[in-house]
Amino acid sequence: MNRNLAFRKVHYWGAIVIAIPVLVMIVTGILLMLKKNWSWVQPVEQAGSSTVPTINLDQILAAVASVPESGIQGWGDVDRFDVRPGKGIVKIQSNQNRIEVQVDLATGAVLQTAVRRSDLLETLHDGSWFHDRVKLWIFLPAGVILFALWVTGMYLFFLPYVVRARRRKNPPVVRKAVPAGD
Repeated sequence: MNRNLAFRKVHYWGAIVIAIPVLVMIVTGILLMLKKNWSWVQPVEQAGSSTVPTINLDQILAAVASVPESGIQGWGDVDRFDVRPGKGIVKIQSNQNRIEVQVDLATGAVLQTAVRRSDLLETLHDGSWFHDRVKLWIFLPAGVILFALWVTGMYLFFLPYVVRARRRKNPPVVRKAVPAGD
């Protein structure tokens, strides 16, 4: 089998094999690219009243615990604690749900409570939401096959240009037919 036909078969069957995982990767990848621009994916960071933190960890926990929908009553309920001193806020995410609470580092006031979907989208994007085996045995091979499709696609795309350039450089020799009997 020649190389062109083999690459076309890799393209044909490879695209079918990876269709669903790559669709999940593409959709979640697009949403993740927009996470800072679309509050549905990730809540917009609020600005605190000062860039100098003046409250302690107990005050932060008390502020978050005052938000019933957060589901946070103690440090065991906290999944993520993201301090942004430049913005004057701390973002605390519950491990029970995807609620994120933003607290002012100077006053301890709750600035915003919202659902953060970006972490869910990241786990869907890499396949770990389904299972670690799905991540390693389906999504990773799909990524490798997608790379192979890109390589073979580039080869098949540039092949006609290379063939034409070779023909211009070395035009085929045209021989005139000599009539029989002369």
